[in-house]
Amino acid sequence: MDFGEEKHINTALQVSSFRTALRGFERLVEHVAVQKRDERAGVFAQKEDAVDYDKFYKMVQELFGPEVKSQDVKCFYRKLCNNPDASIDWCEIFGYFSSEEESLINQMDQENLVFLISRKQRVVISGSRRRDVIKCIVKVPHLDLLITASQKGMITVFNSQDTSWITGCDYLSQLKRIVATTERTIIVWDYKAQGNSQENYFVIKPMDHCLLCVCVVSLPDQLCRDDILLGDDGGFVSKFTVNSEDFGLKQAKSKKRLQNQVLDSKNFKSVKRKLHNDWVMKIRYIPALNCFGSCSLDNVHSLVLESLKRIEDNLPVREFAMPRGANTFCYCMKANVIVTGGDDKVLRLWHPNISTKPVGKLVGHMFSITEIVTNEKEQHVISLSSAKVFRVWDIQTLSLLQVFHDSQGGPGDMQIYSMIFDSNHRMLITGSSVMDMYPLTRMIQDTKQVPHTHEREINVMLYNKYFHQVLTICSESIIKVWELETGLQIYQILDPHGFNVELTAAAIDESGFLFATGAYNGTVKIWDFGSGQELKVLPEGKDWKEEEHWLHRLIFLKAQEKHQYLLLSLERNGKIRMIQGKEDDIYLAVIWELPDVVPVLQNGNRIVHLRVSTKERSMAIPFPDVELIVEKNFSQRVGNSAVSIEVNCIDLLQIEGYNLIAAGTLNGVIILWNFVTSTVKEVYRPEDCFTVDPDLDPKRFRINDILFLFHNPECVRRSSQDSVCSSSQCDSSKGPQSSKGSKQSIHESEVKGEQTDVAMREQQPADKKPPGGTNETDTQPPPILVTAHEDGHLRLWTMEGRLLKDILPFTKHAAISLTSLFTDSCARILLTGNTEGHVILCSISSFLESPHDEKKFKQLLAWRAHSLEIVQIIYVEEKQVVLTASIDGSVRLWHALNGHYCGYFGQRRTFELSQTSDFILPCDVTEYPIEIKEESKFTEKKLTYEYPLVFDRQRWQKMSSMSLLFKRTPPKAFEVEHDFKFFKSLSSPKIRKHALEGFMTENREAGIVFGSLPIYRVPSPTSLRFLPLIGSEAQRESSDGFHGKKKGGHVQHEKVQRRRSLKRNLVPQVNLASSFFPAIPK
Repeated sequence: MDFGEEKHINTALQVSSFRTALRGFERLVEHVAVQKRDERAGVFAQKEDAVDYDKFYKMVQELFGPEVKSQDVKCFYRKLCNNPDASIDWCEIFGYFSSEEESLINQMDQENLVFLISRKQRVVISGSRRRDVIKCIVKVPHLDLLITASQKGMITVFNSQDTSWITGCDYLSQLKRIVATTERTIIVWDYKAQGNSQENYFVIKPMDHCLLCVCVVSLPDQLCRDDILLGDDGGFVSKFTVNSEDFGLKQAKSKKRLQNQVLDSKNFKSVKRKLHNDWVMKIRYIPALNCFGSCSLDNVHSLVLESLKRIEDNLPVREFAMPRGANTFCYCMKANVIVTGGDDKVLRLWHPNISTKPVGKLVGHMFSITEIVTNEKEQHVISLSSAKVFRVWDIQTLSLLQVFHDSQGGPGDMQIYSMIFDSNHRMLITGSSVMDMYPLTRMIQDTKQVPHTHEREINVMLYNKYFHQVLTICSESIIKVWELETGLQIYQILDPHGFNVELTAAAIDESGFLFATGAYNGTVKIWDFGSGQELKVLPEGKDWKEEEHWLHRLIFLKAQEKHQYLLLSLERNGKIRMIQGKEDDIYLAVIWELPDVVPVLQNGNRIVHLRVSTKERSMAIPFPDVELIVEKNFSQRVGNSAVSIEVNCIDLLQIEGYNLIAAGTLNGVIILWNFVTSTVKEVYRPEDCFTVDPDLDPKRFRINDILFLFHNPECVRRSSQDSVCSSSQCDSSKGPQSSKGSKQSIHESEVKGEQTDVAMREQQPADKKPPGGTNETDTQPPPILVTAHEDGHLRLWTMEGRLLKDILPFTKHAAISLTSLFTDSCARILLTGNTEGHVILCSISSFLESPHDEKKFKQLLAWRAHSLEIVQIIYVEEKQVVLTASIDGSVRLWHALNGHYCGYFGQRRTFELSQTSDFILPCDVTEYPIEIKEESKFTEKKLTYEYPLVFDRQRWQKMSSMSLLFKRTPPKAFEVEHDFKFFKSLSSPKIRKHALEGFMTENREAGIVFGSLPIYRVPSPTSLRFLPLIGSEAQRESSDGFHGKKKGGHVQHEKVQRRRSLKRNLVPQVNLASSFFPAIPK
């Protein structure tokens, strides 16, 4: 079979497989269309074969491969959901009708630079000779080493004896040595040797030609052996093999030899082959291709790419020809291309297996290209010309990203001889007479321009969890929709409510297909999320005053009937209304309003009952029509006009058994509407909240946000199953988990022990479970409220108004006003932002379980995300990231596990949401994240040693003074007698044990000098006696009281002298004998 027939068969097979995929795609589209028609008819029941967007995208990838773009699939899926009967073309799944006009414009401003020139670091090589230059730089990634070789023989200490010029260097990975080449020699240096390292090198010579370049073949299967590839001025490529035995590395260390030996090159195994007709400029080994490459100034044999076996034989090799040859080349593994450059100033991209024609060309250099390196992670190619001009290219799009010039240095420092990209530290390193390091901009973020998503401050930020997109609105009334995974802008809407009408509120419905916007003039509009098309509108009333109906909050409600939309709105004047939209009407209407209960509660009533209206509506709504039941003698108290009492924030909870609306006012009152019990209750009212104090801030009581916290039964069952599975599989799962794949990784890695508590409850005996088979969902604790206050406090309340926890979040600054709250779907974590731009992350999963132990409310992390106030904060569970919107005009992305910065919406490069070790900060933030760690048992034990020893009265009473005196031998002459009873009675403090009867400090009346010394309180004496000597005199009295004891002569001899000294020093004292010597029964 010839090549033409084989190619024809392969093409036929590809066409057949594509047709099969198209048939499967048509069946999938028909299935989704039928499902959407049934949903619109109201007869569809949720089944296992229901296809949502995630399942649809996965099935499309299985049919057409992973190259299908998610954005094209989303547009196709939205079109199918909005109109299941519309004609569908399979080309749309590949973005056939997509336009490039909406793509971001590449602007070459400083914030979009790849390398940050302003943060360049320069290292001057100490001890280098005059006019010496760095000829070679090698990076050893696994050891994080940087090896430089200067032209005049300097590899750190190679500047004393060898006068030859160094031409290249590399690292011998097996022998752990450095190899360098001069014009006629090979030098192997032990850079880690003890003592004088200048003497620990070997010189291999002579060589047949002048060596110009060197590289090491890194093969992991070779032990104690390295292969060295050499290129010379004769066009030869040589393979030189060095073993550990060649240098005597296995000899005993007892005999210390001088290691600056000269070895004969004929004793080493070497092979060479002439591959070029000119100088070999660069040689490299490419492990991914299992071959080496060498380039030359030869026009015909410019680049040779072959395996190492071709050096030993004369078989033909793969040759790439280019005009005026090639000075350098590099290989990009992800793109699978080889990039070459030379004196013709053109960068050529070659496929490794196609040597006839390059696959692409990059033109722009004005001088000869001397060096090329690649950045694999960002897919960049960095090229350098002889005029010290750097150009950064995108290897995927073949576009120019950045151009910069090294203008420092005199005329003699014009040329840069070597360049590498350090992937470990993300910087470009060049070598001339000095070594310069250019860090990536994304590693420093030192831009003059603050990251900005909008030109004006952000008013609203929303997240569509079904399509993984973010909606932002600024005060200039520009709506932008962004892709979360990449950060690219999908579309934008200018002046959505009319010219110069500011949008102040927005909401996304449960399905993710619609979103609503509200403006300062009270108008409301409903839009299609996929296309940005306006669907319905609530126009401005004719008799409305300006800013009278300023919308502060919008919430989509679950409509109990098909083809209708319900919105709950909060106006700045405190009114809560319901807005309805019907399918056959383009206008929205206000159909329900909540009565104002604040004046009634201000009159002293804590609970007000509601009268439910019996009037029937044509369409059912989630909340009934209610009226306040007020006493007849109620008279509305005229409040202080200087005190603002309007509702500032609301939240609702509509689950089984609960139908609640919680509201927080500007003066700190928490109001709870309960439509199940038909009551409205004042949960909390701060003192003096209705009075004005000119010396205090009138906003000190304000509640900025309020939120319900409640464990969903589904989440409880899921966490219980996960905890049982994790506890039964292995013990290692109880420790911190990684954040790579699990949705609960932040919960598992930061909240230690919470799943253990759930597992312990599951592992209890069956007889301890409640009778009747009551499961865990039936005994769920009631929801609690959390409020964010202007005074910086975070407070948690029960439905009855009992304060569970009052916490001041820990940051590097004093109390800062909290502005926004957010929790995940299972209420495991709580996020809050403040006016100084800080984000506080807390763990609340165990705290929500009864009884609410305040010790289980733990702050895990705090970091500064903005320099100005945070307007809104969102946690995306499936991606483990946090979104923050600020009045500085930017929406930023952060890793939730550690507070590391990912980027901002509007930046040129795409996001990298995968967890990375690179730690970067935006330019306007200088504070590092603060991780609050729990105090371990080891820490608690260590803290106990900070306390001093205290007096132990029980130990004192156990020690009888008489027994101590009898056991003690009489003191000898000129010997001081010590009584260590007090010191023996000291002990470390014990828990729940009061060691002292009294403890007073700084008692001036008692004449205490050191206020920290304890004062012992003893019983008052009945009479004054002379204080006896506690030493030998007490021993004599005790000896007289016991018959049958032998009196020592030594004691009798000193009795008279002690009595005389006692008479000369008689001083009336307090009788302490009864305290120090217990009574002895006779």
